[in-house]
Amino acid sequence: MKPKTPKETEAVSTKIVLPNDTNPLNHLFGGRLLAWMDEIAYISANRHSRRVAVTASINNVSFNQPVKLGDTVTLKAKVSRAFSSSMEVIIDVYVENKSTGEQKTSNQAIYTFVAVDQFNNPIEVPQIKPETELETERYDAALRRKQLSLILAGKLKPSEATELKALFTDYN
Repeated sequence: MKPKTPKETEAVSTKIVLPNDTNPLNHLFGGRLLAWMDEIAYISANRHSRRVAVTASINNVSFNQPVKLGDTVTLKAKVSRAFSSSMEVIIDVYVENKSTGEQKTSNQAIYTFVAVDQFNNPIEVPQIKPETELETERYDAALRRKQLSLILAGKLKPSEATELKALFTDYN
């Protein structure tokens, strides 16, 4: 399978925060944002695998600043790394200044998707070939996140976590 670049997996969506999207403080509901992120992450995972992909986990969500009623929100998703059948997708969320058009980062999330065949069995996906410094950083960090998740789930011994060994080794 030919590797793909993160750029080939990019998915972008722009939304306006409407009254039915907000809580009593007129801020975007976190759950609504999670749904928007899941949708855009799916599109990115599908562009990478060209298969049906299912959400396996939401590894991290950062709500760094509130998103307000009437804000224009842009979500950008790219696959940061692919493993045998799974793909890590990073979603960056930006709020647009209505006067200047400048976009400011407001939130970020990391989702994991698994590509499946017609029988709902995991299926192999292409690898990712990072091109930029940021893509390389995210690619490298994805393996550390995966190994940490496997350790926490009891599926990998800390001594076998090649990327995390230093964190679990005694420095005597």
